[in-house]
Amino acid sequence: MTNITLKQLRYFESLARHGHFGRAADVCAISQPALSVQIRELEGHLGQTLFERGPRQVRLTAFGEDFASRARDILRAVDELGDLARAARGGLVGRLRLGVIPTIAPYLLPALVARLAASHPALDLHVRETVTPRLIEELGQGRLDAAIVALPLADPGFAERALFRENLVLVRPLAQADDPVPSREALRDMRLLLLEEGHCFRDQALSFCNLTGSQPHAGLDGSSLSTLVQLVGAGIGVTLIPEMAVPVETRSAPVCVGRFAAPQPARTVGLIWRASNPLAPRFEELAEAVQQAAAPVL
Repeated sequence: MTNITLKQLRYFESLARHGHFGRAADVCAISQPALSVQIRELEGHLGQTLFERGPRQVRLTAFGEDFASRARDILRAVDELGDLARAARGGLVGRLRLGVIPTIAPYLLPALVARLAASHPALDLHVRETVTPRLIEELGQGRLDAAIVALPLADPGFAERALFRENLVLVRPLAQADDPVPSREALRDMRLLLLEEGHCFRDQALSFCNLTGSQPHAGLDGSSLSTLVQLVGAGIGVTLIPEMAVPVETRSAPVCVGRFAAPQPARTVGLIWRASNPLAPRFEELAEAVQQAAAPVL
């Protein structure tokens, strides 16, 4: 047991996450045979099998599942030691792993990355775009430092900082440009195009219309706002998008944008991070940069 190394734990965590030796080896920047040797050595030190090896995939054994939870705690604690040193240096410096949900990333990141590059040249920014549940999982495992998501999250393990409030707008075929904007009650009888399950923006749209995800007239599911807007342009239905997405998503589709009567539907966008992260004071600087980058598109 005393011969277990942090390197082996990182290789183990990568293999547990990807379930494939080749992909895990690529992420760890080593050869597949070298990864296999390290995993075998780790299993030898433990006297237990960590993985069930299949022809195309590997799976954690029952012991491996328990070991994975402890290993991730250790790796997260080690990473936070590095964060503690960075926090002591002051300012946003070194590596920062930032997650962003897909209904924000394409519209905010260009301005944010440019602003951070100019104001914090010593910052090494790594961006991860994926849905909220995955961002929360990766934050909890220490694979991300912070994430930009829709609030509230209401998880005691994470700190939240509200950044801005953003209205949701209705996108309809261009032929309906002169028609009154329908009420939320009227939307329930229309073909409402939504993002697929897993996107928090889907839940926000359903909530505004007082619909449930299982109602069949919710329409088609898309993987991106771009897909939904193009489908609207083809006359298939209507959709809701956030205000910041309007300039990008409506410029190449024959659609019109309508704004609802007050109180308008809206979402609160914020920054979240692990409550235990030593970099918490630095995230205030990041929050300010996000607010400044978002101002022109709201």
